[in-house]
Amino acid sequence: MEFPDLGKHCSEKTCKQLDFLPVKCDACKQDFCKDHFPYAAHKCPFAFQKDVHVPVCPLCNTPIPVKKGQIPDVVVGDHIDRDCDSHPGKKKEKIFTYRCSKEGCKKKEMLQMVCAQCHGNFCIQHRHPLDHSCRHGSRPTIKAG
Repeated sequence: MEFPDLGKHCSEKTCKQLDFLPVKCDACKQDFCKDHFPYAAHKCPFAFQKDVHVPVCPLCNTPIPVKKGQIPDVVVGDHIDRDCDSHPGKKKEKIFTYRCSKEGCKKKEMLQMVCAQCHGNFCIQHRHPLDHSCRHGSRPTIKAG
């Protein structure tokens, strides 16, 4: 017993295979076999409307918008040069920027510790007036013995 109306032939000109489970292309609305249903396999003229790829920056994993006619590699390259937060060539902010004002001390701290009397910036070790020999205040300080 034959079923002449069962299944459809592949719309690819070089194939025309009778397929009982054809796949309809959502862009060009034609029926294709399992081998020709991808856009590239049947050279779909409307693939650009559906097959949209958004490139992702390899350094910061941010999706990069690409306009029609732009080359994705060039757009990602521009992003890396200008906007990328993880660019290795960009100058990173220094974390330890506050250097101790005590003579001979080269320590740097993340937080600014200003002496209330002399207004100097000091590290944790020299933050107290007695530790940095503070003499600029309104009252003289004496080192504890």
